[in-house]
Amino acid sequence: MSHPVSPLAPPRQPDLPPVPGVRLATAQAGIRYRDRTDVLFVLLDPGTRAAGVFTRSKCPSAAVDWCREALGAGEAEARALVVNSGNANAFTGLRGREAVRLTAGIAGQAAACAPGQVFIASTGVIGEPLDATKFEGVLADCAGRADPGAAGWAQAARAIMTTDTFPKLATRRVRLGDAEVTLNGIAKGAGMIAPDMATMLSFVFTDAALPAPLLQALLARGAQTSFNCVTVDGDTSTSDTLMLFATGRAGNAAIASLDDPRLAAFAAALDDLLVELAQLVARDGEGARKLVTVAVTGASDDRAAHRIAMSIANSPLVKTAVAGEDANWGRVVMAVGKAGEPADRDRLAIWFGDVRVAAEGARDPAYDEAAASAVMREPEITIRVDLGLGGGAARVWTCDLTKAYVEINGDYRS
Repeated sequence: MSHPVSPLAPPRQPDLPPVPGVRLATAQAGIRYRDRTDVLFVLLDPGTRAAGVFTRSKCPSAAVDWCREALGAGEAEARALVVNSGNANAFTGLRGREAVRLTAGIAGQAAACAPGQVFIASTGVIGEPLDATKFEGVLADCAGRADPGAAGWAQAARAIMTTDTFPKLATRRVRLGDAEVTLNGIAKGAGMIAPDMATMLSFVFTDAALPAPLLQALLARGAQTSFNCVTVDGDTSTSDTLMLFATGRAGNAAIASLDDPRLAAFAAALDDLLVELAQLVARDGEGARKLVTVAVTGASDDRAAHRIAMSIANSPLVKTAVAGEDANWGRVVMAVGKAGEPADRDRLAIWFGDVRVAAEGARDPAYDEAAASAVMREPEITIRVDLGLGGGAARVWTCDLTKAYVEINGDYRS
């Protein structure tokens, strides 16, 4: 079932440049959807290094297990990536593991590499076996026409969509020591979104030459302030996968330490790109009509601030109030109080946009209902909370909760 494009979608998609060492192709394998692409195949030059962070769900997909094992080799070479939509290959037991092995074997033949150099991600329905034989012939055809051209990135982002209403892409160009490098990223996600150490599905590619341990450290750190700060419905997926591939084709001088000053601009660009992709996911939350930024300051520490911000962002009552354009700050008070972190009712202050609605344990004396309601009618809203306790701060992104969310998920397997 297709859905109208989110009103929060960007007015135009960015044009992503080629990344040296990366070639892409998409195909229709008929995994679940009809008349649309559902497979992405990425070929990576020899010498490509990889990093990844994945779901903390205790019921991970077979593809997540495969990628974790492949990354366990440390400096293992990455030569191919296969992503399918329509079937998550999660909670599928031995058949799921066999499907992953078969996929890696088919992809390895197509890419002329070992199966262990193939990374795999799947998204879609949980609990239904994935017929990996559908990749036979398809991946070989993809390998024959894989192209580094700009058009391939938009096609790649579309091929991995499930209930997404628009493709999610971002790019950066930055100096890394003595070389200019490119970073391109794609993501998918609209529902079952509450990442924990990773994201829904997101893949970042760069031509930078960096060792795998450094890539891993940069990616894990970047995920904490981007994808781990976005929530649509509070549900962590079995398939959350965020990977970074570096082909080394930029030819920059060797960098081996996070403390190397030459790395600073690259790290900042990666963090910024991840934040953009995470915000695009929030903009495409299932049924969303409003993008909500929750900013918490004055907490006892950053961890407490993050937990309080997520409590607000995940509250169905807060999210439905936003959907109804109701400046119901009492629901924010509730979400702060239930978070289980230090809070003092009489020090608490709350703003909707730039309108302070509550302070010192009561409604703000200057509260203006008309001004607050005007803020709630905007498509992008900031809810700001100051606890008045310390220097802890956090920022997360979410969306409103509408009737359309229920309709989309009620019909998901129909």
